[in-house]
Amino acid sequence: MDVELKSAPRSFQNQMTSKMRTYRKVLTDLQREARNTNGGFTAGDSRRDFYTVENEHRATLNPQRSLLLQGHESLNRTTDSIARSHRMAAETDAIGQNIVEELGGQREQLERTKDRLINTGENLSRSRKILRSMSRKNQMQ
Repeated sequence: MDVELKSAPRSFQNQMTSKMRTYRKVLTDLQREARNTNGGFTAGDSRRDFYTVENEHRATLNPQRSLLLQGHESLNRTTDSIARSHRMAAETDAIGQNIVEELGGQREQLERTKDRLINTGENLSRSRKILRSMSRKNQMQ
């Protein structure tokens, strides 16, 4: 922190230097008090209390940790599900495009067939007229 404080601007340095002195004094006082205070416990008791506090801390963290892991797993499953959905959507889109192209080709083919049928119908009408006129000419002779 001292190194960072030296590279800070002057106006900031003065304020923070006084705060650093105050924090160091408080820390020194707390360390001294911790060394001097036994609290009526023997060394074994303080170790046991430390481990008891640590175990209690772990006991409160384990449910949070398992909840976090469950949330992470759920997030991973959801991410995988979304990725599958995107793949399926892309596949469906590709299939849809192929179907639209195929239907477009079929439409063109049907339009050409319709045009041919119209031409054939017109040709048949002309052929009938020709045959009728030939038949009349034959009957007149």
